[in-house]
Amino acid sequence: MDIYRVALDSISAHVAILDETGVILETNRAWKDFGLANGIKIEPSCIGLNYLETCDQASKEPFDEPAVIAAGIRQVFLGEIEEFFVNYPCHSPTEERWFALRVVRFRDPELNRAVMSHENITPLMLVHRDLAAKEQNLRDQTVKLAESNIALKVLLEHRQKDRIQLEENMLANVRTLILPYIQQLMDTPLGKRERTMVEIVDERLNEITSPFLNRLVGLNTILTPQEIKVATMVREGRSSAEIADVLQLSVSAIDFHRKQVRKKLGLTGAPTNLRSYLLGLI
Repeated sequence: MDIYRVALDSISAHVAILDETGVILETNRAWKDFGLANGIKIEPSCIGLNYLETCDQASKEPFDEPAVIAAGIRQVFLGEIEEFFVNYPCHSPTEERWFALRVVRFRDPELNRAVMSHENITPLMLVHRDLAAKEQNLRDQTVKLAESNIALKVLLEHRQKDRIQLEENMLANVRTLILPYIQQLMDTPLGKRERTMVEIVDERLNEITSPFLNRLVGLNTILTPQEIKVATMVREGRSSAEIADVLQLSVSAIDFHRKQVRKKLGLTGAPTNLRSYLLGLI
């Protein structure tokens, strides 16, 4: 029994031994079986076939796969590289296949020979392709999620602005369109029952317009009742002169209260607009 022949035929890779000119000197059983299974028209062992010439003839461009393989084998024979390795497709009419080609020199320095093996790596390539597809799908999903998050963020920002605008309009309308009439009623001689009802209306209106005031108080800041009044009207967009007229104070007194509000809100020396800051209290 030729134990070396048995060992060579036991290898799953398609193995061929080449001389320095590229002629195939020997092949194993896997090589022959592959040739028979794929309808090879020459002797399945391919012994005597010049593999380098076959690659040269199959090459149509300087750097296509046959040309690259032939160049790599020649580099091994010339001693320029220890090993040549490349993956390449070898599809049949019925299935997709990929192989890994490896070429190494004989360890015997007196023989300029090379061992060439073709290993079927189709399962590995299919797994790799499936993984690549899943990774691409994950990237696409990540992009879609990021776009959805941006859209949601924009929607929330719009909702926030709408909420602030609605609150601002409500406060302004209550103070300009309702409270003056309530005050007129309060200044009018009323019966006990009527005055109580007007006071209740006034209290309910204050409850409706109180969220902003509650948020001011909710800060770790101590604002006086007068400062809260000034801050409320600043948020409504009223000027110091308008606030002074409503509160029956001097403009300088209102400016003092504004400075105190800025100080207590930590805005002293900051370029932040007071009204913009107060509008942001949501």
